[in-house]
Amino acid sequence: MQSLNLKLSTDFITGTRSFVPGRSFGEERRQCLSFKVSYRNCRIVSCSVEKDGNGERTSSSSGSGSDHSPGSFLSRSQTYAMLKQQMKVAAQSEDYEEAARIRDSLKSFEEEEPVLRLHRLLKEAIADEQFEDAARYRDELKEIAPHSLLKCSSDATTLGIRVQVRSLYIEGRSQPSKGQYFFAYRIRITNNSDRPVQLLRRHWIITDAKGKTENVWGVGVIGEQPVILPRTAFEYSSACPLCTPNGRMEGDFEMKHIDKAGSPTFNVAIAPFSLSVLGDGSGDAF
Repeated sequence: MQSLNLKLSTDFITGTRSFVPGRSFGEERRQCLSFKVSYRNCRIVSCSVEKDGNGERTSSSSGSGSDHSPGSFLSRSQTYAMLKQQMKVAAQSEDYEEAARIRDSLKSFEEEEPVLRLHRLLKEAIADEQFEDAARYRDELKEIAPHSLLKCSSDATTLGIRVQVRSLYIEGRSQPSKGQYFFAYRIRITNNSDRPVQLLRRHWIITDAKGKTENVWGVGVIGEQPVILPRTAFEYSSACPLCTPNGRMEGDFEMKHIDKAGSPTFNVAIAPFSLSVLGDGSGDAF
């Protein structure tokens, strides 16, 4: 078999633990606990290729890449985010040789990172109707990175009100070396019912990769309490900072029908979706 042995070298300077105030987006405020961390270097230092007698290719790695535990997935995601940031800094400073080296390191990382590799194999197995293999890859993903099975988008309908969400990692606003990751998300709310509704309040449940959960409540969205007429939609964008490179969000909107006085309020579900520096590989919009 052919295999690519990948070794990552990461040098950290670790400082003190501190509370970092979250940024404000509309009316939403969050606070996260982080470590003040900076890095000197993060690179792939060795890479070798091997084949067995059958000429088949396998993936095996040495160093930190050989640990497939959930904690290791968190560490690899941090490394991936820092490599991307390092490449951007090199390009901005016109150190194109360094930027090219980091680009190649990222390509190798993306090819051999266990979670990305399993997602690729899972997609191929489903396309080829190899469902036994697909089940095995899915179970491996559940073990090493349960967050990764959740897509960066969701779609749910409650009483004719459809809520679609898509999240995106914003590299330019993130500082992986300080444990600060910035995610944007766009929401489309479509009223497929025959009655006009008004969005009154929002409720978010935000969970990071370490299992820390925070509930956020607020009036309306982005400073508005929009009225959504039948067969029309309302869209908005917002953002969420995290202390880890992966997490998830879900929640609900409190709404009411406004065509009849005294109508009771009701909750419209926002199905769970992932926040991930690795993305989900779909690239799908709404």
